[in-house]
Amino acid sequence: MPITLDDLRRHAVARTLFAPTTLPRAITRLGFVQADPIRAPARAQDLTLRHRVADYRAGDLERRYPRLAIEEDFFVNYGFLPRGTQALLHPRAPLPSWTPARRSRAQAVLVFVRERGVVHPREVDAKFQHGKAPNWFGGASNASTQLLDAMNFHGLLRVARREGGTRCYAVREPQSAAADSDAMLDAMLDVIVAKYAPLPAPSLGLLASYLVAAAPQWRDRRAATLARARARLPRARVEGIDWYWPAGENPASRRHAPDDTLRLLAPFDPIVWDRRRFELPWGWAYRFEAYTPASRRVHGYYAMPLLWHGQVIGWGNLGVRDGALQAQIGHVAGRAPREPGYRRALNDELARIDAFLRPC
Repeated sequence: MPITLDDLRRHAVARTLFAPTTLPRAITRLGFVQADPIRAPARAQDLTLRHRVADYRAGDLERRYPRLAIEEDFFVNYGFLPRGTQALLHPRAPLPSWTPARRSRAQAVLVFVRERGVVHPREVDAKFQHGKAPNWFGGASNASTQLLDAMNFHGLLRVARREGGTRCYAVREPQSAAADSDAMLDAMLDVIVAKYAPLPAPSLGLLASYLVAAAPQWRDRRAATLARARARLPRARVEGIDWYWPAGENPASRRHAPDDTLRLLAPFDPIVWDRRRFELPWGWAYRFEAYTPASRRVHGYYAMPLLWHGQVIGWGNLGVRDGALQAQIGHVAGRAPREPGYRRALNDELARIDAFLRPC
């Protein structure tokens, strides 16, 4: 039988909402976990992991990070990934855009970090007094923080731990270049496909572009890497679009039947991250509106897509006020479903979120 959009929708849900497991196994299975600093009601990495890690509590990743074989780094986006995957990204391209003055500052900071072992950005700022510098948002931030971030990206430093959400850095030892760049690129793209499949062809191409942003030393290999992926990955043409997924998977499998659990998903959850892929099988446009002016928001500041019976039927905006969880729920149809069990399933999910937000 031909594969349909319904098959792809069920496949997208079933393959990533695996049975809750341990934190290390969940990160390995996901491939990487996107990080975001907004807490509404918790950070995106925690909201993503709570569906996939047994008895997970908000902040567990940050608390356990120093003891796990994972690193913070930029991949498709900034987040947490196994060290074996991070190693594929390095050594990144040299720093041709750095001025001699910036290189000198970086070298001085590197010596300082090596002496201290682990440093908080405020220690670097107090020591060197680099002042302020323009940031991506049109404002200004500490130049020391920007330099530490850049040194992390280029493999001079690593994130050793976080303190209250702030990254603390240690020296990262240099890494030699890989002998087989094609194999590395194929492995990296396979991690991405495994995270976000099934993928429409335009999304696969976009993610290949993101990959070379994460590994700029291989920028000239993007086209060949994408061509190899298109040739080796299973695919099907559905309603005029080619879709791809990892080898060994069957989007039309009957095992992909949805369960009865209702879930509120992080805006960056693998199920909803790719807005193009989201709109095709679910039939409506979801947007992350935290940076949209309030007067132009449709769903809310941090609307979390609401998944039930394999359909994303609405969204929720959650917050904590006076120690109590508050929820505003919207529905694509303009009203709540009338099916038996919906209200109970929603209350069960809100109870799980309330427990997740409370320390053990």
